[in-house]
Amino acid sequence: MACGVTHVAMEATGVYGKPVVNLLESYEFTAVWVVNPHHIKGMPGRKTDVQDSHGIAYLLRLGALKGRDIPSRPQRELREIVRYRKSLIQLRATEANRIQKVLEGANVKLSRVITDILGVTGQRILAAWAAGETDPVALSQLADGRIRASQETLVAALRGVVQRHQQLMLRVQLELITFLDRQIATLNTEISQRLANFDDALTRLETIPGVGRRTAETIIAEVGGDRQRFPSARHLSSWAGFSPGQNESAGKASASRPHPQRQ
Repeated sequence: MACGVTHVAMEATGVYGKPVVNLLESYEFTAVWVVNPHHIKGMPGRKTDVQDSHGIAYLLRLGALKGRDIPSRPQRELREIVRYRKSLIQLRATEANRIQKVLEGANVKLSRVITDILGVTGQRILAAWAAGETDPVALSQLADGRIRASQETLVAALRGVVQRHQQLMLRVQLELITFLDRQIATLNTEISQRLANFDDALTRLETIPGVGRRTAETIIAEVGGDRQRFPSARHLSSWAGFSPGQNESAGKASASRPHPQRQ
């Protein structure tokens, strides 16, 4: 700052660059650029940290660098919360698969008669199993009245060989599912509060076929509220990683997967 520096450029290093950006934002620089490493990896000469810094500064003065977009702090915070919610939802789905694995190992075919084993009926039956109830007739009485399967079919599906260790596993798994549901609900509340000013954008996004509320929230968190930084829809598609690259040599095209370059 004392030398009159107005622009700062640094190489993108994933999560390790975020603390540096946090500190640089506290100064009144005109621009802080995080540069794609692919744009500067071809610099000739020996590679040391000091020489890399000199090289980046030289290219910045020439105007040869293009900074990647750094979202505002509120958007970065929202993005972290939304991504963490996704991780918890994936963890919950994994735990549901583990419950299904325990049931299959106990000769129980509950998934054949109900769509969601963690729905109202499924949770009632699983909780009863975890508590020690193994009588299929008594378990079938816990089914919700909306279940389409007949009483005989339900009893047959619940007739298994549930051992004590499996009851213990079900009890622990159900407790974990309940805990994850509470945490996801907490994050949902926080996300809704942070997106209180985006009701119109969320409503319009939900008109897209296949886009629900949660997906719309993810789009806002990742793209941001200002789409003017994308000159066209193609730029947005490319930034999101949906535009495959082009790799052709000697008239032969090779398969290439899109690699989104964003922070």
